[in-house]
Amino acid sequence: MTDPSENPADIDRHDPEAEIAARATAYRNWGRWGEDDVLGTLNFIDAAKRVEAAALVRDGVSISLSQSFDTDGPQKGWRRRTNPVHTMTDTGVDAERGNQGFPHGIGGADDVIAMPLQCSTQWDGLGHIFDHGFAWNGRRAGDVVTSEGDLVTGIEHAASVIVSRGVLLDLGRHLEPSTGELPDGYAISAAELDACATAEGVVIGRGDIVLVRTGRLARARREGWGEYAGGPSAGLSLTTAGWLHRTEIAAIATDTWGFEVRPNEFDVPSFQPLHQVVIPNIGLTIGEMWNLDALAASCAERARWDFLLSAPPLPITGAVGSPINPVAIF
Repeated sequence: MTDPSENPADIDRHDPEAEIAARATAYRNWGRWGEDDVLGTLNFIDAAKRVEAAALVRDGVSISLSQSFDTDGPQKGWRRRTNPVHTMTDTGVDAERGNQGFPHGIGGADDVIAMPLQCSTQWDGLGHIFDHGFAWNGRRAGDVVTSEGDLVTGIEHAASVIVSRGVLLDLGRHLEPSTGELPDGYAISAAELDACATAEGVVIGRGDIVLVRTGRLARARREGWGEYAGGPSAGLSLTTAGWLHRTEIAAIATDTWGFEVRPNEFDVPSFQPLHQVVIPNIGLTIGEMWNLDALAASCAERARWDFLLSAPPLPITGAVGSPINPVAIF
């Protein structure tokens, strides 16, 4: 079968079904790691890859790639996605007033947080998106995720896996050097991903975790959240599906709400078509709402765009996503 075009201009903007189906069929990894697989492309991270990644640590400098988890976040309530609600259950006031009931003057503080698992910096798990009722590896969606959670590919399976070589592709600075920010609706192509890697002097390899900076978060932090959550944004074109497949990367993350370009590349109703190809068909783990600005500055200062990346999810049994605090180490 001939691979679908990787030129965004070639998309039939009136036929999302055909465009999605062509890529789902061409790049489907079902059965590649056996019928019982629960990790998808995270299988590309092996012991040798982690040893390679660990050798990138030379300066001992670590950078958090996480947004904050607080009420001043991007979420607006779409499909019950709200910002975190942080509540103190014990405080210093309680301790001062001696009403905690502890002996010999000891006091303490405790707190609780309530939040959707995908309200800030996070991974999309393999049970998050389905294609025509099928989940990753060709399983029936209803056999995988029920009211009890993801019974097969829950995010807990990745808890010890996601440590690898990270590579930042700063498309914002590469394509818009004066501002470092791509305009809303800009569809990043496979050729532009390759050109950015070449300009940075990096080679994308099997098992890498690729981070794509568009500059969208930088603008939201400067101007206010606005439509950051669910609104227009630069992002990956549907036509990058082949690139995501053939590079054999383990995972990819962006500084945007939705990873792919928004509005999506069709003139008829569509919703997150690249998700529909890459999660249930390729088995690719996707990260969203990562804070890549400090990392980009550090990479530019060092003229070095790869690093050790540790980004494990919380082992929440049966979850289809997880909040994370990714850390890049130079």
